[in-house]
Amino acid sequence: MVFLHVAPPNTVSKRYSQQINAWVYPLFEQNWRLFAPDPDSVNRQVLARTAHTRPDGSTRVSGWFDLSAADTAAVEHNPFPSHTSQNLLRRAWTSYTDSHGGDDASRTERAVMMRKYLSNIAADRVAARTDGTFDFIQLRVVTLPVAAPGTAAGQRPPAPVENRLLPWWKVPVHGK
Repeated sequence: MVFLHVAPPNTVSKRYSQQINAWVYPLFEQNWRLFAPDPDSVNRQVLARTAHTRPDGSTRVSGWFDLSAADTAAVEHNPFPSHTSQNLLRRAWTSYTDSHGGDDASRTERAVMMRKYLSNIAADRVAARTDGTFDFIQLRVVTLPVAAPGTAAGQRPPAPVENRLLPWWKVPVHGK
């Protein structure tokens, strides 16, 4: 499948492109950013909160947990940070927005896969850092412009470009 994906277009790869892409993405995505990085022009803060429905029917909703800050902390003082620590959440978000646009509707199989991929990453990271169980997760993504070079540290932070609240997603029960 990987061979058909990277090979020049041919009769087989054209005919079965949907099946080939479904198998290749998101695990074996190919791009040239290693050699010509395309740095983000914005900073994204990805936050998550969880909900759990109790046996009595009431719902417990957690506070917001900053997934981006946890990623930054894992990389900040590490002389050899892993590619996963640096990019997994960011790339999952980019792939989600590429497949969903602005309305959060999953219209293709790839879009459904990217929604599940993003929700699984978020759920696993929240579960690793919290006590209790949850069966729903919601993400909020705050997008801020990158400060101009030479901006004084004490200046007021820029206003968010976007503050996107995603719908609640059902996830397999997580927690202890």
